[in-house]
Amino acid sequence: MLFSALRTTKNALSLPQHINIFSMPMMIVVGVLLLGGLWLVVVFNGLVTSKNRVDEAWADIEVQLKRRYDLIPNLVNVVKGYATHESSVFENVTKARNAAMNAGNAADHAKAENVLSGTLKSLFAVAESYPDLKASDNFGHLQRELVDAEDKIQAARRFYNGNTRDFNTKLQVFPTNLVGNMLGFKKYDFYDAPEVADVAPVVTF
Repeated sequence: MLFSALRTTKNALSLPQHINIFSMPMMIVVGVLLLGGLWLVVVFNGLVTSKNRVDEAWADIEVQLKRRYDLIPNLVNVVKGYATHESSVFENVTKARNAAMNAGNAADHAKAENVLSGTLKSLFAVAESYPDLKASDNFGHLQRELVDAEDKIQAARRFYNGNTRDFNTKLQVFPTNLVGNMLGFKKYDFYDAPEVADVAPVVTF
């Protein structure tokens, strides 16, 4: 009797043979979900990598901009020692430098740098009128340092803009744009600044 009852209970708990949790349709659904999840991970990691490259490129620009900002007051002081009556030029350079230092995003920086470059042109125009200033070793050294900083800023700018273009393109193409928008990724501004040759021409002696 006991064995008969156990056998009956076992048969009652057994799943019908036609029910298979590993059926082909179920495996297809699971496979599609796994592939979709893997694709999302790959796209997300790609966007994060591109974003980090843009941030690193901007950090390089900021390093060179800081070097430029540190050089400008020294240059102004040297010129001021020879051209004390050009106070308006010195004030404009100082104001433009402060505005550039306080700029926010890349677009604001580019506008502020354009203004600063214009004031530096005026400063170098003043220097052209003072042969003793042009012959000064200190002035020559500061000018070369400034030109070197400008060259490195332009190189960093091209690198930044290239990475920005690649990242922004990813946010525009389908289907990456769906993931980017869903996860809150935003486009970066390009950094358009004046060319070195337009800012501080090297004075020959």
